[in-house]
Amino acid sequence: MRFAKLHGLGNDFILMESLPTMADAKLGTWARLLCDRHFGIGADGLILVLPGDKTPFKMRIINSDGSEAEMCGNGIRCFAKYVYERGFTKETEFGVETLAGIMRPRLILTEGKVAEVCVDMGQPRLNAADIPVVGYGSGSVINAELIVDDTLFTFTAVSMGNPHIVIVVDDLEHIPWQKLGPLMERHSAFPKKTNVEFVQQVGPQRLRVKVWERGAGPTLACGTGACAVVVACSLTGLVDRQATVELPGGELIIKWGADDHVYMTGPATYVFSGELQPEMIEILDKQ
Repeated sequence: MRFAKLHGLGNDFILMESLPTMADAKLGTWARLLCDRHFGIGADGLILVLPGDKTPFKMRIINSDGSEAEMCGNGIRCFAKYVYERGFTKETEFGVETLAGIMRPRLILTEGKVAEVCVDMGQPRLNAADIPVVGYGSGSVINAELIVDDTLFTFTAVSMGNPHIVIVVDDLEHIPWQKLGPLMERHSAFPKKTNVEFVQQVGPQRLRVKVWERGAGPTLACGTGACAVVVACSLTGLVDRQATVELPGGELIIKWGADDHVYMTGPATYVFSGELQPEMIEILDKQ
């Protein structure tokens, strides 16, 4: 049973083309064990490369805690690089079905290899019910107040197919974001939990971000999070509709187009490939 390890700005994934037929609950167990950095391969998530129903491909992503995510921006760049360099398609633009809808990655090649991927991430969803957020009315949730750990924060909520809250701070280096992240992720205002992005503006069109990712914890990058950050900071007037987002693992270029679609451009990197040994498969089967 073969796998490949790829990362997008340090947000790393195990990609597999097939797994034994199993219930989704069992799939979550496999993801937890395979993503374990001591007893497994180690990753932020497990990505399944599947044939699509309406497009050539379908992507399923299981977080390291076993929960399934609707979408992952770094993950889909890795997915696109994988299917192209494995020879599953010769097209440099194609559709990928996800739980958040059909995404369209466009490959940027250098000497026949995928150097970067620009992904049409679709339209941001801003109505509270679509994110979802409860207790803040039915419209958009912009510069809303949230009390966590006896401290008042202001957040803007955005869905990029998965839920995000964006919190602008003055000093990113001194906020206890790893303590606040899990408290915000599981706050009762967010019935499906939420990703959390802490943001500091460091230039006219440049934003620095720390990410607490739903189901994975602190990660070096989050593609959908970077998109949500630019949308939120555009809505609140901090930036225009395009910005460079600095993440701990590197930079993404995000543009919120006139067509209301958000476009994300960034790299994907192949790390290694391997094969699960029979004893590991036996351990997984017993779980």
